[in-house]
Amino acid sequence: MSSPTVVGLRAAGTSFVVELGRPVPRVLHWGADLGDLSEVDAEALRLTSGAAVLNNAPDVPRAFSVWPTEAETWSGTPAVAGHVDGRAAVPRPVLRDFSHGDGTLTLRLADAASGLDVELTYRLTPSGVLEVATTVTRQGGEGLYDLAGVVAVLPLPRRAAEVLDFTGKWCRERSPQRTPLAFGGHVREVRRGKPGADSPYLLTVGEPGFSFAGGEVWGTHVAWSGDQKWFAEQLPEGAGVHASVLGGGELLRPGEVRLAAGESYAAPVVCFAWSDAGLDGLAARFHAYHRARATHTGKPRPLTLNTWEAVYFEHDLDRLLELTELGAKVGVERLVLDDGWFRGRRDDTAGLGDWTVDRSVWPKGLTPLVERVHALGLEFGLWFEPEMVNLDSDLAREHPSWILGPDELGAPSRNQYALNLANPEAYAYLLSSLDALVGEYGIDYLKWDHNRELHEAYDRVTGHAGVRAQTLALYRLLDELRERHPLLEIESCASGGGRVDLGILGRTDRVWASDCLDPLERQAIQRWTAQLIPPEVIGSHVGAERSHTTARVTDLSFRLVTALFGHAGIEADLTRSSPAELAAFSAWAELYQELRPLLHSGRVVRADLPDADAYLHGVVSERRAVFCWARLATGAAGQPGRVRLPGLDASRTYRVRVRTEVGLPSLREVAAPEWFTRALAGPLELPGVVLASAGLPMPVLDPAQALLLDLSTVDRS
Repeated sequence: MSSPTVVGLRAAGTSFVVELGRPVPRVLHWGADLGDLSEVDAEALRLTSGAAVLNNAPDVPRAFSVWPTEAETWSGTPAVAGHVDGRAAVPRPVLRDFSHGDGTLTLRLADAASGLDVELTYRLTPSGVLEVATTVTRQGGEGLYDLAGVVAVLPLPRRAAEVLDFTGKWCRERSPQRTPLAFGGHVREVRRGKPGADSPYLLTVGEPGFSFAGGEVWGTHVAWSGDQKWFAEQLPEGAGVHASVLGGGELLRPGEVRLAAGESYAAPVVCFAWSDAGLDGLAARFHAYHRARATHTGKPRPLTLNTWEAVYFEHDLDRLLELTELGAKVGVERLVLDDGWFRGRRDDTAGLGDWTVDRSVWPKGLTPLVERVHALGLEFGLWFEPEMVNLDSDLAREHPSWILGPDELGAPSRNQYALNLANPEAYAYLLSSLDALVGEYGIDYLKWDHNRELHEAYDRVTGHAGVRAQTLALYRLLDELRERHPLLEIESCASGGGRVDLGILGRTDRVWASDCLDPLERQAIQRWTAQLIPPEVIGSHVGAERSHTTARVTDLSFRLVTALFGHAGIEADLTRSSPAELAAFSAWAELYQELRPLLHSGRVVRADLPDADAYLHGVVSERRAVFCWARLATGAAGQPGRVRLPGLDASRTYRVRVRTEVGLPSLREVAAPEWFTRALAGPLELPGVVLASAGLPMPVLDPAQALLLDLSTVDRS
C-alpha cells in the first residue's frame, strides 16, 4: 500500500477523514472541518482513534471500518448480509486498492469468502453533503449469492444523543418525532414499495435539544424510491472510539437480488450531512446540494392552476375553458388537467391503464383545450398514473399477466393494482402511450401520480419479488421519456407526498407535498418538507375556502400567504370566486412572481419559538428577506413579545414592509405594536441588530392567520 495512509475530503466546512491501513480502512472523522492536515496532524488523529480494550471483550481494540462486519468484532448492523446456500455468510474483506482526488475517495475491497468485490465511493459535494455509493460484484464461485442487504454506515460521537425523524399519514405527511438515542437500534424499515407518507425522510441525530438555529447535527437520507432501511444504532461498547452509527440503504425482499459470477448490485446512493448550525444549517446543505444537481431546473417556477378540486371528474370543455380564461387573467402560467380525461374514467373505479382520450367526453380530443391554453401563453400539463391499473380496464382484461402481484390478487387499494413496469411489454406500452400523448398535444408537464402501496409485489411470470425491479423500471421510464422530450417537466405525486426523495427528484422537477390544502396543516407539512428539499420543488397550492380534506374553513389571505412559500399554484374553482377574490388572486400572483427569485434561491430559516402554535419562517438572501408570521391556534400567553428574525445580518440596516396585497390578518389586540402600525403606513428602517438580536414584538394574531413581512437592506454608500 502506497502513501498516504490517511486521506481526507473537505468542503463547505466539513471534513471526512479515512485511514487506509489495516485490512479495511476506517473512518477517523466525519464532521467539522479539521483543515488541511499535515503529516503530524494526520498521525495525531490516527493515534487518538484507538479505542480501549474492555473487560470481557476481544483482546485487541475494537475498530469501526468503512465496511463493518463481524470480522472486526462489530456486533451491530453489518455493511452486507447474504449467503451462498447457507455458506459464505461471514465476509472478511480486505482493501485491494484506492483512488483519491477531486472531492472523491474510492475504495476497492475484495472478500474471498463470498467471492464479492466491493467498490465504495465517497463524494463530498461542494455543499458539504457526502454521497456514499456502493457496488458489490460477484467475481466467481459456485451457486448464487443471495444478497440480503447492503447499507452505508458512518460513525457518530457520544454527544450525538437525540434522534429526529418523521412519520405521517395521508394528508399529514412528514410529522416530526424526537426521541433519545438509547442503546440498541432506532430502526425504520419501509415496506410500501415507495417511501410512503410515514417516510423517515431525513434521519437526524444531534446534541440533545438541537433546534432550528443551534446544535450540532448529523443527518442521512436514502435517495431511493422503493423499499428502504434507516437506522441509528448504539452498542454499549461503542463503535471503535465512536459511540454510535448512522446508516441506511435499500431494503431487499428475500430472493430479490441473487448474484451469479460477473453480476453486480449497485446500491442506492445514501446522502449524509453534518452541521453545527442546527436544522436550518442541515437544510441549507441539502438545498444547495439539490440546486447544484444537473436535473434541477433554473427556470422560474410557473404559477400553476390544477383542475382537480375545481371540477374533479366532471370534465366539461366550456367550464374548463372558462376556468382557463380566468386563470390567465389572474396571472396563472400553467394549467394542469387532472384525473378524468382518459377512456372510461368517470370515477376512480375504472379506466386506469387505458391511456387514450375519452372521446365520449372529449369528442375532438384535448385539442380545443390545449390550443386555447397555449394561445393564452400558458403551459399545458396532464395528470397520469402510469404505474397503476384498474381491473375494470381494457388493459387488465387483455393483459392480466402485466399486473404486479400473485394470480390470486389481494385486496385492492383505491380500486387499483400496480402494473408491472419490469415486464418488457407493459413497459413498452406505457412508454409508447406517454410518448404519443406528449407529442400529439405538445404537453409541457406531467403530474405523475402513484396511489397505492406495493403489497405482494411479485412478478406473475417469474414469481420473484418485484419492488426493486419496479423502481428501476420507473427510473428508466422517466429517463427515456425525458430523453425523447427534453423540455418536459414532471411532478412526483403519490397520494400527495408519499414519494418525496432525492432518487425520484433526480428525474422529476417537483413533488406534491400533500393532498391536503388546509393551510393550518400545510404550514407544518411545508415546514418539514423543506428540511430536505428547497421550496421551489415543493408544490403548494391555494384550495377552496372549505378544505376538501379537513372541512376546515379558512380566510383567503391565510391560504394565499401559506402557498407563497413553495412552487405556488391554485386548486380552487375560480369560476365560483367573487370579483374581490379574483382581485386578491391577481395581486397574489403578482406578488409571487415578484418574490419567487428570492423564495426559490435564498436560505430557508425557521425561528425557534416556545409556543408550538406560532410559526415564524422565511427565506433570506444577502440583500432581502421575506418572513411569514403565522398563528395556528390561540396560545396561553397574552402576547408573543420580542421575536428574533433569523438569518439577518446584525450589522446592516433593513427597510421593513408589511405586504398587504393579499389582505391583512385579523388581530387579537386592541392596538398593534407601534412599529407595526408605522410599517403599515410605509417602509420602516430598523437596524439589523434590533431585528436579529433583540427581536420585534410581533402582533397578536387570531388563530389561522398569517402576516407577510418584506425586508431589504439599506444601501448607505
